[in-house]
Amino acid sequence: MVISTLALVGVAGGAGTTRTAVETAATLARADRSVAVVDAAFGTQGLATYVDGRLTDDITAVVTGDAALQDALYDADYDVPGRVAFCPAHAPFERLARAKTPDAARAFETAVADAADRFDHVLLDVPPVAANQSVALLTTAQRRALVAPATQRGVDLLPRQRGRLRDLDAPADAVLATRTDAPEAVAVSDTDFDIPAADPVGPAALDPESPLAPAVAAATEALLEVDLELTFEESGLFDSLG
Repeated sequence: MVISTLALVGVAGGAGTTRTAVETAATLARADRSVAVVDAAFGTQGLATYVDGRLTDDITAVVTGDAALQDALYDADYDVPGRVAFCPAHAPFERLARAKTPDAARAFETAVADAADRFDHVLLDVPPVAANQSVALLTTAQRRALVAPATQRGVDLLPRQRGRLRDLDAPADAVLATRTDAPEAVAVSDTDFDIPAADPVGPAALDPESPLAPAVAAATEALLEVDLELTFEESGLFDSLG
């Protein structure tokens, strides 16, 4: 069974969850899949930085009944056969507050189901679990992966987020460690996938020669149970002959 909805859940702010969602979406689009990335990180609103041009409606407008989903989707201009559309959070405080109510959380579930009808896959960018919208997405997603930076803080906070997901009866299916090749990186125990650091300008997954691209592809295939049939350069082969 191909998984259509995947929640990527940060164990802490700055874990690299948004970037991981974007890289995963780009990987799927390279394989001619259509992907929506939906932002539940209302505090940081990081997904909005990946949208070119002026933002009008956003996911908070959708879940508060002020806009339709199609009005809050922004297509990424990537040179790939598939489609990537971002549904960011980008709103004033008043609407952010309304978007965190129980009614809005239920509307969020409906919006995700709507997106799943329109796209092959829906990726949910979820912050550390502490609000209604995070709970709603975790319990509605078919699969959940915790994103932990390869730092001591990431190691320390990972058990707490594992426990919160278990408490919600929505346990994590996998753990992704990010920036694992950084000079100061520490080992993250029980990680399922190690994702190297990405260049500041991205998505790096669009470049088959990037060290990140095959790592993200392997994680994507396993988490979504798909065969993307992507090819990558064998790193180091020609260097070793030089």
